[in-house]
Formats: sequence, structure tokens, C-alpha cells
Amino acid sequence: MSPTDPAAASLLRNRPFVLFWLARVGATVAMQVQVVAVGWQVYDLTNNPLDLGLIGLAQFLPALLLFLLTGHAADRYDRRTVLRICQTLEALAVAILAWATYSGWITREIILGVSLLIGAARAFEGPSLSSLLPTVVPPALFPRAVAGSASANQFATIAGPAVGGLIYAVNPVAAYVVSSALFFAASVIVALIPILGSAPKREPFSIGSLFAGFSYIWRHPIVLGAISLDLFAVLLGGATALMPIFARDILQTDAQGLGILRACPGAGALITSIALAFWPMRAHVGRIMFSCVALFGIATIVFALSRSMWLSMAALVVLGSVDLISVVIRGTLVQIETPDAMRGRVSAVNSLFIGTSNQLGEFRAGAMAAMIGTVPAVLVGGVGTLFVVAAWIRLFPQLYRISEMPVRMLK
Repeated sequence: MSPTDPAAASLLRNRPFVLFWLARVGATVAMQVQVVAVGWQVYDLTNNPLDLGLIGLAQFLPALLLFLLTGHAADRYDRRTVLRICQTLEALAVAILAWATYSGWITREIILGVSLLIGAARAFEGPSLSSLLPTVVPPALFPRAVAGSASANQFATIAGPAVGGLIYAVNPVAAYVVSSALFFAASVIVALIPILGSAPKREPFSIGSLFAGFSYIWRHPIVLGAISLDLFAVLLGGATALMPIFARDILQTDAQGLGILRACPGAGALITSIALAFWPMRAHVGRIMFSCVALFGIATIVFALSRSMWLSMAALVVLGSVDLISVVIRGTLVQIETPDAMRGRVSAVNSLFIGTSNQLGEFRAGAMAAMIGTVPAVLVGGVGTLFVVAAWIRLFPQLYRISEMPVRMLK
């Protein structure tokens, strides 16, 4: 398919991408509703910020232990099948939370146990999802598809927390039921997605093939720099685990207010992703990415110091906007620079160091908040992000100096 074909003229005319977009929206809304419900419920049960961090740790540990297998699965098996299995397991896990809440025997330990199961499913889901996109759209459409896919994620990040907070305020059981139903719907849509070309070849299992993703990233400084920059920025700058504390104790709001706060980063990111889908970045992409990570740290500092709901919302909107730009640049660079036979394993390492850094960052924030207080914990993270930006400019100058997005065809 050439860039001038009608199907390539618009993402909305590309049926495989539309199905991919809908599936991602459904799964992400489901996840966000579950996250809001779990966060508020755990803090109501224990009033301990450390428990909020433990939820993040419970979702991080499976990805840490399984990441070698998750990438191999994405490269050996039909990625759609892997996604369907994972999303069905997530639907069942959230249904357990719904039943436990309805029956009145929900506890912190049950929530942590279910979070481990959800974390294991997401560990396999992440590499298959990210490596599926290049096989769904033609190469000429891929940079715009990355932005369009990000818009799906950000749209869901807006709708999910707002819906989750509103439903939880009415009935906690209903929030879990809605989340479970959306996970199942996403798995059905995934089955309908056609792919370009053949299914991944089953490379013989070996120790070398398991660690091939690490080897590839280590040999390519641009990929290594992009992944590690975002890893440390999110690890230090993320404060989402502490939002229930900011919402209830600092900003004096309720569960619906928490949902609004969680939706704000998605609002900024959604607006930015739509703009990038129509007007992709063409110059100084390296400097733009580093600048956006720095702004991410500054927005985190503003959020930590704010005592106004409106200022906190504004800081989170900016945070989401600049983070989205960084994500689009990094995602395009990593996927274009990686051959299809390696995308699953590279995406698995990327998921470990980027996707799960959110959960590990939540544990860091929760543990530090328990030791030094909520506001200082977020401040330390924001300032640390600025130091990471300065260090990475020196460590990866070739990444900083990238002028244009790569345009070679995906293979």
C-alpha cells in the first residue's frame, strides 16, 4: 500500500487500525476504572500510603519475573491470541474483586493477590500490544498510527478515571463489573483485527533468543537512551499512587475528584496526540524529547506544591501533554529501529523498563511518602527527573542530536 492510497490517507479509513484503536480504548478504560477503584478502596481500608505503593509493587513483580518469557511469546505466537488470553484473565481477576466487595470479604490481602494476577496478565499483554501495531498499518502510515494509538490510550486515560470515580462513588461493585466487562469486550475486538503479512515465525527456543532483546537494545545507543530516559523519569517523577492522598487530605475532594485528577494527564495527552496525528514532528525531535521530559519534572514539582484544585489540574494537564510527546518520539524510534522478528523481545524489555516503571515508581512514591511525607516525596521525584535529563544529554548525545524522525520502511 502506497502513501497515496485512499486507505493510507486517513487512520479512520484503515479498518485494522480502527479495530486496534477500539480494543486499546476498551482495555485501557477497564484498567483505569480498576485502578481508581482499587486505590480508593485500599486507602479506605487501611489509611496507609505504603499500601498504595504495595499495589504498584504487586503489579510490577510479575513483569520483572516473567519479562523474558513475555517477549518470547510475542515473537513466537500470534500476538492477537496472546492479547485475548491476557484480557480475558484480567476480566476474570476484576470479577473476583467485584464478588469479594459485594460479599463483604474484601481485604488488603485479597486486593494484593488479585493485583499480582493482573500484573502477570499485563506483563504478557504489553509486548504483544506494542509489537502488533506495526503489523496492522502500512509502513507509510506508522508514525501517524503511533500518535493515533497514543490518542486511544489518552482518551481512555481521561474517560476511565472519571467514569471509575463516578461509578465507585455510587457503587464500588459496579465499578469492578464495568471494568471486567470492558476487558472482555476488548478481547473480542482483538480477535477481529487482520494483520499485514504472515504471523511471527517460531524461532527455536534458546537462552540466546531469550536475552536477544537485551543484546539488541545494548548495541543500539539511540534505543537504549530513549528507553532508559523514560524509565528513570517515570520512576522518579510519577506520583499517581499518591493521588488518593492529594485528593482527600490536601485538596479536600472525594472519589469523583480523584477521578478528575487522574483524568487530567490524559486530557493534555489526548489533545496533543490528536494534533500529532495530523501534524507529526519533523525536526529537532531529540531536543524536543529531552525538553518534554524536563517539563514533566517541572509539572511534577508544581503539582506537589499546589493547594488549589485548579492549579493541580493544570499541572497534570501539562504533565500529560509533554509526556505524550516523549512517548510518541520514543515509540516511533524504538519500533522503526527494531526488525519485526525482534519486536516482541525488545518490547518486553521496553515494557519492563518503561511500562512497569509506573508501578515501581508508585512503590517508590508510597514508600518515600511513608518515611518523609507525601509532598516531599513528590518534590524529590520532580527534582530527580531534572537531574536525569541533564545526565542523559551527556550520556547519549547522539539521541539528543537527532534532527528528524527516521523515515526508512519498517521491516
